[in-house]
Amino acid sequence: MPTFSVPGAELDVELSDEGGHPVVQLHGLTSSRHRDRLMDLDLGRGLSGTRLLRYDARGHGRSTGRAAPEDYRWQVLADDLLRLLDHWFPGEQVHGVGPSMGAGTLLHAAVRDPGRFSGLTLLVPATAWGTRAAKAESYRHNALIIEERGLGAFLGADLALPRPPATAGTPETVPDVVENLLPSLFRGAALSDLPDPDEVAKIDVPTTILAWIDDPGHPVSTAEALRDLLPDAMLEVARTPADLARWPGILCEDVARHG
Repeated sequence: MPTFSVPGAELDVELSDEGGHPVVQLHGLTSSRHRDRLMDLDLGRGLSGTRLLRYDARGHGRSTGRAAPEDYRWQVLADDLLRLLDHWFPGEQVHGVGPSMGAGTLLHAAVRDPGRFSGLTLLVPATAWGTRAAKAESYRHNALIIEERGLGAFLGADLALPRPPATAGTPETVPDVVENLLPSLFRGAALSDLPDPDEVAKIDVPTTILAWIDDPGHPVSTAEALRDLLPDAMLEVARTPADLARWPGILCEDVARHG
């Protein structure tokens, strides 16, 4: 796979070029292209006739990174994304898709360069604004557990948490991140939030928001707030695995409609 240099990291990049509209697919915190596939969050698997760019964010999967929390703020990840798009799809409008941290990265990039995107498909947006402080504290706690007690102690607690009903039947997965970088990734997430609501309201890009129920880290309330803020947004909420199985088809419809 080719790599792409950004300040402080080498990003592992994969382009599936079947011609057609450019699409960029991101992933969530501690995940990767590979892990999202296992979690049924690889929506690009249903696309054909596009130029689909997938990559592992800095510090994740096969990409490198530094043990520096500031490197993993969503604004920095948005810088990385815009650099990638300038290189792979110069001067073109791109459809962006991604869950959680990936959705946050896309929104920061769209605030910075709204004309870059033809459409957005945002999956399970994370806690934001009023609900973010408690989540940030839990990220800092996770970082301390890993540093003081090791990765096994963190995984024991993390895997014991209840999972959203829409993900029933998907395999349990562990972070696709080397252990010495995990604390910095969590602290970088604790430093991050979605863009200011006033800035989000200026993103006049057709957007589909896909949420699921019973996930405190990705509450439906954030998805509803984004739907209400964005000028051109629709929301679908998954309650069952059958609902989740529809998401690749929704991305296909979004790309066809906005491309």
